[in-house]
Amino acid sequence: MDITFDMFIETEIPKDEVIISRTDLKGIITYANDTFAEISGYSPEELIGRPHNILRHPDMPKSVYKDLWDTIKAEKSWSGYVKNLRKDRGYYWVFAEVSGVYKDGKLVEYKSIRSWVPKEKRIEMQKIYDEMRRKEKDNVRAVCYIPVDLYDSLTQKAKEKEITVEKLLQELVK
Repeated sequence: MDITFDMFIETEIPKDEVIISRTDLKGIITYANDTFAEISGYSPEELIGRPHNILRHPDMPKSVYKDLWDTIKAEKSWSGYVKNLRKDRGYYWVFAEVSGVYKDGKLVEYKSIRSWVPKEKRIEMQKIYDEMRRKEKDNVRAVCYIPVDLYDSLTQKAKEKEITVEKLLQELVK
């Protein structure tokens, strides 16, 4: 079981910017524009050669990625809303358009162009994706408030054990 606490900081893509990347046919990043690097929190050098799914946010339903891969492997274009995970564990929303790149009629790589998503749409998609994950029996997102004394106690115990609070909670729920 994975419990995570640090994914609440949103980075918004400027309306006039686009994120562009290319991957090989297995999803390994071969090109990342500067906007992609800046928004994701990675340097271009950290992105190149890594699987694109390093950006996969746990809020994203697995079925969305299955649909994406089924669509592009059928040599069709896919578009949809994606919540991505930043290097610092924050997140950002994009409207993604993914399609094949062809040379001499042969599929050689994929390109993705991602753009800004209005706040109302981000809220709508979060609700839709939360419900999809619940129906898929996947992890669900939960936010709760705990007394500061309990938080301080958990933090202290984690520090004594030299582990993260997340690891301590995983031990406690076993």
